[in-house]
Amino acid sequence: MRDAPYRIVTERLVLRCYDPTDAPLLKAAIDGSLEHLRAWMPWAYDDPVPLGQMAERLRRFRANFDRGEEYVYGMFTPDEREVAGGTGLHKRVGDAALEIGYWLRKDQLRLGLVTEAASALTRAAFDVCGVERMEIHADARNTASLGVPRRLGYREEATLRRRLPPCPPGARRGDVTIFSLFEQDFRASPLAAFPLQAYDAMGERIL
Repeated sequence: MRDAPYRIVTERLVLRCYDPTDAPLLKAAIDGSLEHLRAWMPWAYDDPVPLGQMAERLRRFRANFDRGEEYVYGMFTPDEREVAGGTGLHKRVGDAALEIGYWLRKDQLRLGLVTEAASALTRAAFDVCGVERMEIHADARNTASLGVPRRLGYREEATLRRRLPPCPPGARRGDVTIFSLFEQDFRASPLAAFPLQAYDAMGERIL
């Protein structure tokens, strides 16, 4: 499997590897959306954090990206002055496969931005990384999150009971619904022609 692009540009978004200097933008996005995020994201209970700690978090994201271990992207507005949310390609679903994760700040909901980001990452994963399978996992109670893979043509495989980390801490573990998309189905879908520009670490266009 090949490395993921460092930067992906779509009609309304810039998806790119974080830099520590993005810490104020990410902190603003998270801190202003904690009530919304804590309904579904266990990591949001670790926030808010001081700015320096946020910068260290982004250093870890960048290091993992550079090593090809995990690809965490900021979901930026086109002028890159705001973080609209976060997404990523994660190597936790087996060989030759990646999983897409995502979250949005509360004032960016219901605009189709997650669908746009997931469309771009799906195409990048198949056309740049060379995966054979993509997956999206969603909390079985989160109807908005479940709608994203369904709109993109991912196939629902199963709902696994009590597999998610407790959210909030101390609650019962949640159920997770797993969706998948294989390369042959991707090639026959509109996602294969989803418009985007993708760039490597040197800024060279690769897609």
